[in-house]
Amino acid sequence: MSSSETPTVTEPASRRPPPAAKRPAAAGTRWVVPVKIAVFVAAWYPLARIVLFGLTDRLGANPIEFITRSTGLWTLVFLCITLAVTPLRRLTGVTALARFRRMLGLYAFFYATLHFTTYLWFDKWFDVAAILKDIGKRPFIMVGFAAFVLLIALAATSPRAMVRKLGRRWQTLHRAIYAIGVLAILHFWWMKSGKHDLLLPKIYGAIMLALLGWRLLVWLRERVALGVAKR
Repeated sequence: MSSSETPTVTEPASRRPPPAAKRPAAAGTRWVVPVKIAVFVAAWYPLARIVLFGLTDRLGANPIEFITRSTGLWTLVFLCITLAVTPLRRLTGVTALARFRRMLGLYAFFYATLHFTTYLWFDKWFDVAAILKDIGKRPFIMVGFAAFVLLIALAATSPRAMVRKLGRRWQTLHRAIYAIGVLAILHFWWMKSGKHDLLLPKIYGAIMLALLGWRLLVWLRERVALGVAKR
């Protein structure tokens, strides 16, 4: 090597600045981590509210019913929010919103588990005969149970390792969330119809219809575009 040449030193990868093309993308998603933390914490509010009400004796005359209804409603809320992620991502162009979908879906499963456990344990004390008798009088319970079973399947296959293992089958399986949404609304509507109190079921039914209807319109538009492209 001549004296005019300066030896170059390869900087360790951990200390190299990111390529210029990648810097804007990284900077544009810095908000994701703090917002995910905020959403994670906020999602514990329904449970914290139940605990607080229990400690301050504000669960009403029938605490078990209050907890069952509250956890069931919040399951539906998180299902709607989870289903809203994709339309919001497509309409706003903020692709980072997709990073919230898994966490929100798991919270829907979490509150569904609390809902089911409260009914099975604290309401019926695992009394199979009492449960079967209750289903005979209130068949909407089986509809809710079917939705819960599907949620178990989605929660069990939500880890990234399962995504890689299942491949394309993972996406097919997770389309079951649409059926879960429909079953959850039917369960809620059927349960409330016995008391002629359909205001909330109508509101959430309209939200679910809009979320699923949007997906149907997108699917139909893509099929039409594909058909035109093949001509």
